[in-house]
Amino acid sequence: MAEPVLATHGLSKAFGALQASDGISIDLRPGEIHAIIGPNGAGKSTLIAQICGALAPDIGRVEFLGRDVTRASTEARAARGLARTFQTSALAMEDTVLQNALLGALGASGRPWRFLARADRDASLRTRAEAALEAVGLADLAELRTAELSHGQRRQLEVAVALTLAPKAFVMDEPMAGLGQEGSKRLTGFLDGLRAQAPILLVEHDMDAVFALADRISVLVYGKVIATGSVEEIRRDPRVRDAYLGEEA
Repeated sequence: MAEPVLATHGLSKAFGALQASDGISIDLRPGEIHAIIGPNGAGKSTLIAQICGALAPDIGRVEFLGRDVTRASTEARAARGLARTFQTSALAMEDTVLQNALLGALGASGRPWRFLARADRDASLRTRAEAALEAVGLADLAELRTAELSHGQRRQLEVAVALTLAPKAFVMDEPMAGLGQEGSKRLTGFLDGLRAQAPILLVEHDMDAVFALADRISVLVYGKVIATGSVEEIRRDPRVRDAYLGEEA
């Protein structure tokens, strides 16, 4: 079995008397989509924050590409290829689609932000940004103001920005949030192909998307992983039915 690209080992995090993460050990393998599901308040956001560096665990460690990155900053993890997309869009809405992609390319280059005004005239940055837009199907909309994109297109643009980092893994926080049925279906198809670029750790409430995409699913309840397995294993698990899926299984 291939070594995991990303792994957590016994992550625990408490906020006073609330144990938000309780000994969580999961991993992400090459070429897969590993979905994290669970009810509201299960600790999914806390887990993602620890994986991406926004929150330090009380106990446990995070490994990325075989290195312990538990104390590394968010920026350092991103520089190593850990790309994150957020539940709430972090795009610059008044800038063009291309300018948003250029922001990602500029960040990936490690150059000072004072060069942003000239980034669109930098051939290497522009090539990287345009390639990312081509990969997500937004090349024809490069000069469009980001605010004019549909919700689904903004999700694709967020992925394009992440692609400029040449990611080794994606961490996606509810990419289907706010999408209708057709939008979710289109984005599901897109993410299905994206795993060829890098594996995806996917936090998602849309169970149709999860069941269509996931190679493995981990179920988080009250800060603990109560089950990890294939779609069929999770569907059949009585603990998961009782805690979360119910009739959806």
